[in-house]
Amino acid sequence: MTARDARLHAFRSDLADARLKGEVAADRFVTGRPARITASVADLRKAPRPDAGVNTQALFGDDVLVFEDAEGWAWVQAERDGYVGYVADNLLGQREHAPTHIVSVPRTFLYPGPDLRFPISGQLSMGSTVTVTGSAETRGTHYALLPSGQAIIAGHLRPIAEPAKDYVAVAESFLGTPYLWGGASGFGIDCSGLVQLAMRMAGRRVLRDSDMQASIGTPLEPGPDFAGLQRGDLVFWKGHVAVMTDEKDMIHANGHTMLVSREGLKEAVDRIGYLYGGPTGFRRPLRLHLSPCGRGRIAPICSSQIGWQSG
Repeated sequence: MTARDARLHAFRSDLADARLKGEVAADRFVTGRPARITASVADLRKAPRPDAGVNTQALFGDDVLVFEDAEGWAWVQAERDGYVGYVADNLLGQREHAPTHIVSVPRTFLYPGPDLRFPISGQLSMGSTVTVTGSAETRGTHYALLPSGQAIIAGHLRPIAEPAKDYVAVAESFLGTPYLWGGASGFGIDCSGLVQLAMRMAGRRVLRDSDMQASIGTPLEPGPDFAGLQRGDLVFWKGHVAVMTDEKDMIHANGHTMLVSREGLKEAVDRIGYLYGGPTGFRRPLRLHLSPCGRGRIAPICSSQIGWQSG
């Protein structure tokens, strides 16, 4: 038996993912049941209770595997990044339609039909995936139509296969978004959630928490006064990560402003160092490279095999 990160592998003493049989100890092993998130945002909690802490969030259209469903709570693993947690089971549905488009703006609305004057029927975050089945135009505004009959502003979507070109520009679009511990959406987001979502929109799949992200790309030595940094570089502190927007400034979701904010790196180092010490590392993300994972693991959760390489 080998140690596994319980954030990224579904196992408990009484129950575990069948793909982990022979690797972890458990009384019973089960095959995950496919399901899909049907709420705009679904909290993944540490325990099956409404007062349990939120580790991360899943978005509308995210696929999950359900290993247990009991007393209103489902124990799931998100297929997108491998994160394991408990979600209210009324936020799950079947995988009925293959997603075609992804929300490409921080936040948008769902309407009961193709008219922005209708009362909204929902809201979605950037990163939510939908199935577009048709289109409509009302008073010059173009709408995408969903299988439910709902409509969404067509310009707020892009095909899933067309990633953004600059992940930093994606992160910058979240300026002013409220900070939320465990948040991973345009309604509230934390530091590593911002990095993960921005990189995902640029076609770069990375893990969820800042300690997992500290192996992205290649390490670098920033030099005197951090003069060697450039746009897109990552700066890590213990339990925190920020993205450089140029050689001097960074963007991060932080508990100081309780917002996604832009801040000078030197000023942040002085401010954060008072309580938490200086940066623990600097990384330069390059092109994403995903190696095939071993038996019994979803590709996104093989942290030892997720990396970034040049070229």
